[in-house]
Amino acid sequence: MYLRTHLLLALTSTGIAALALACGGDEKEANVAPQPVQCPPGQFFDGQFCQYQSQPPPTGAPAPAPAPAPAPAPTAAQSGTTQTPAGSVHTSQAGPNATPLDPSAAAAATVLLTPLAQQHMVAGSKAVGSAIAGQFETGQSMTQQVQMQPGKCYTIVAAGAPPVGELNLQLTPAIPGVNLTAAADQDTGATAVIGKKPNCFRWALPAPGPMNLIMSVTAGNGIAAAQVFEK
Repeated sequence: MYLRTHLLLALTSTGIAALALACGGDEKEANVAPQPVQCPPGQFFDGQFCQYQSQPPPTGAPAPAPAPAPAPAPTAAQSGTTQTPAGSVHTSQAGPNATPLDPSAAAAATVLLTPLAQQHMVAGSKAVGSAIAGQFETGQSMTQQVQMQPGKCYTIVAAGAPPVGELNLQLTPAIPGVNLTAAADQDTGATAVIGKKPNCFRWALPAPGPMNLIMSVTAGNGIAAAQVFEK
């Protein structure tokens, strides 16, 4: 009887100790820190679930920086350019006065007038007076009054010697304060012609009348000359 009682007590103690060890192992395993959640590319973990980036980020997450606004296109004034309608004629407003020259002192330009006239004037035309010539800086002009006759037809040629880059011709009424353009060349470069053949600038009034011939250099600088031809 005595041995049986002690045997039962020993078995009971061994079972309790084994149970305690088993419970202790579970408690230690429960205290291990959880591993971080790895979401698929393009998603983030909001504390409970993986969410797509298109959804609002979790509270406390930094907001994405806004995309920079596109820079405004420069205006004509900022870029230093002037916008003009396609096909527009030259303005009739003359610039500052160029320095007049005697035609003999402007041979570098006047020698260019004869071949230009032969190319563009109406056959049978004759020169009216002498050539007008001047020394130009960029933006400067010369104005010469031309007396026109009833029934007559006119061709006007002009040429600039290098480094003249752009030369313009205009005919305007010789009336103070009136800046209307009666005719203007449509050429680019250092030559300009009004009244190219087979047409010409015809004076349609029944009486003689004056017109202002304006010669301008708008690019470059140097000597330029013009000649009026009449038929």
